[in-house]
Amino acid sequence: MRLFALLIFLFLPATLHAACKGQDLRPSLSAEVQAELQKTVADIPFPEGNHWIATKGDTVLHLIGTLHANDPRMDAVVERLRPTLEQADAFYFEVTQDEMDAFEKDLAQDMSPIMITAGPSLIDLMSEEDWSALSDGLSERGIPAWMAAQMRPWFLSMMLGIPACMMNNPDASHGMDARLNDLAADLNIPQYSLERITDLMALFDSHPIEKQVQSLVRMAGALGGSEDQLATMANAYLEEKHVEIIQLARIQGLEESGLTPEEFEAEWDSFEQQLLVERNANWMQHILGIQDQTAVIAVGAGHLGGNQGLLNLLQKAGYSLSRAPF
Repeated sequence: MRLFALLIFLFLPATLHAACKGQDLRPSLSAEVQAELQKTVADIPFPEGNHWIATKGDTVLHLIGTLHANDPRMDAVVERLRPTLEQADAFYFEVTQDEMDAFEKDLAQDMSPIMITAGPSLIDLMSEEDWSALSDGLSERGIPAWMAAQMRPWFLSMMLGIPACMMNNPDASHGMDARLNDLAADLNIPQYSLERITDLMALFDSHPIEKQVQSLVRMAGALGGSEDQLATMANAYLEEKHVEIIQLARIQGLEESGLTPEEFEAEWDSFEQQLLVERNANWMQHILGIQDQTAVIAVGAGHLGGNQGLLNLLQKAGYSLSRAPF
């Protein structure tokens, strides 16, 4: 999500929202929801821990789960990690800062990767009621309707997930990954990307635009990020409960979407397949190629746990795993 927040700061008008001051939603959850959440989390492999060490022979991988949104409490985490991570031979990120900077420079000249450049606009592809509801949510985030109408549906889905209070904060995307990027640069340790931005864009744009619009309309109610959701995510992240973050979003998303459980699960599974499963599989091809060195793998914490999470995939590939201090 860090990339999409940066695009907002580059290309969209400034808004007047105050700083994010949300409240953690978890204490106010009903006993039934809390029980459902804990039961779901308990059945998922590697549900906790933002720092794991995977070893196989002379290869040592420090997997660091990151959060792309800024939180000042992360500074202390980086200082705790520094003595360990400064021994690394290389850092691997989803996308390095250098590649992000190059992409932003190119996008300033050509916005076609995130814009509809031919054919009908979103206004033509949606009902008047759906477009009105969607454009209202985007307007709160500083995205005018005339611009939103020409944006690719997957991009607008990402935008809805960013709370409006983040839109005028240029440091909002300076999260744990950005801090670790700075650390690697400070230590003069080589940095590498696990994926190319163009490949990520192609993955999101792999479905026909009509299907993307259908998913955007169906999930619009569940996608809107709030200050409270941001606060909940940040707190759970610093408690190293990365699977809990995802499963709570899933439970609340069903309630807010207005869809039937079957409809919601189909949409959720499609998002999860693109954002997590396929990307993890692609990353593993690079990670398994790291041999006879100590490397840091810094990726969104949501990529660590689960059956198709990096930790489980590494264990199946013969690596020994141990949780480390964070």
